[in-house]
Amino acid sequence: MRWRKDFTSGKLTIERVYLITSLPPGAVTDAQLADWIRGHWKIENLLHHVRDRTFREDDSKIHVGHLPRSMAGLRNLAIGVHRQDGHTNIAAALRHTARDWRRPLAALGLTG
Repeated sequence: MRWRKDFTSGKLTIERVYLITSLPPGAVTDAQLADWIRGHWKIENLLHHVRDRTFREDDSKIHVGHLPRSMAGLRNLAIGVHRQDGHTNIAAALRHTARDWRRPLAALGLTG
């Protein structure tokens, strides 16, 4: 079960969550399943949430051919470069980098 508290209203909600897997019963422990689920949400929170919120990827008007996949790759590159530089707030890192045309090149290791 998942417990959530809405901090604006103070309301607590409980949600029952089911997991579907092709593993036979008893093949893994509950702890292993919990680790896999946390691993999934870690990726979701570190990458997809940033792409959705910071880059507003869902609002993109790019829908032709391979362009959506190419843009997703460029967004992933930007996120990865900033995370590798130790940034946790990707939006702030993007704003900082955008203030000087040399900063993106330096972040990619293309200038000194």
